[in-house]
This record gives sequence, structure tokens and C-alpha cells, in this order.
Amino acid sequence: MSTQNLKNHTRINPLYHFGLYITLLICLAFSIWGFVRAYHHHSGRIVAATLVALTVAVTLTAYFTRSFSLVVQDRSIRAEENLRYFVLTGKLLDSRLTINQIIALRFAEDAEFIQLAEKAAKENLSPAAIKKEIVNWKADEYRV
Repeated sequence: MSTQNLKNHTRINPLYHFGLYITLLICLAFSIWGFVRAYHHHSGRIVAATLVALTVAVTLTAYFTRSFSLVVQDRSIRAEENLRYFVLTGKLLDSRLTINQIIALRFAEDAEFIQLAEKAAKENLSPAAIKKEIVNWKADEYRV
């Protein structure tokens, strides 16, 4: 595996990000098509409506499963980086920092973390700008 940096730090799981959602989109399209056909033929409407509802339910489950786990992961990163800042400075992170800024700061090594955190809070840097400011990239191999 190559060293993580600004250009390769995002992770894509092709089966999840493309396979699952494309499959769900196809299932949704066919279930709606089946419902329309059943509606026009005046038979099988309950089964077709059930298939549409199940497809929508599975799609929502896939979406919320991902979004809820990311929220928990973001809270964990906030706690970790707040502890890291406290260990290095004896103070908590600036309350002006957003969760997205804190998530971007996690890639900075300790030597530049403090100054970059202060600069991000003072200048309201975007997460992308924070990542571009990092000289010594600290890999985060655990975020999904």
C-alpha cells in the first residue's frame, strides 16, 4: 500500500459505493415499472407496491447505515483530536473549529498540528485548505 497523502487519502469501496447503490437504483426502477404495469393491468398491485416499498426501505437502510456510522466516527475523531490537542497544549481545541475542520486536522503531525489548528480557527480555513497546508502528512488508515 502506498503512503497516504492528500491525493490518495479518500477511500472508495467499489462494491459499496457503486455496486450496492447501482443495484438498488436498478431494483427501484424495475419495481416502479412493475407497479405501473400492474396498475394498468388491474392485477398484482399489492405485490408490486410491496416490492417498491421494500426497495425504498432497503435503499434508506443502506443510506442511514452509512450516515449514522460516519456521525459516530466523526464524534470519535473529534474526541481523539481534542485529547491530542490537550496533551500537546494543556488546552481544549478552539470551539470555533467545525467537525469538518477537525477531521481535516487529524492528518497533521504533532509538530504542525497546534499551529494549523489555531490558524484554521482564526482564518476559518476550509477542510480542503487545511489539508493543503499540511507539510508532513499523518496517515489515518482507520477511517472508512
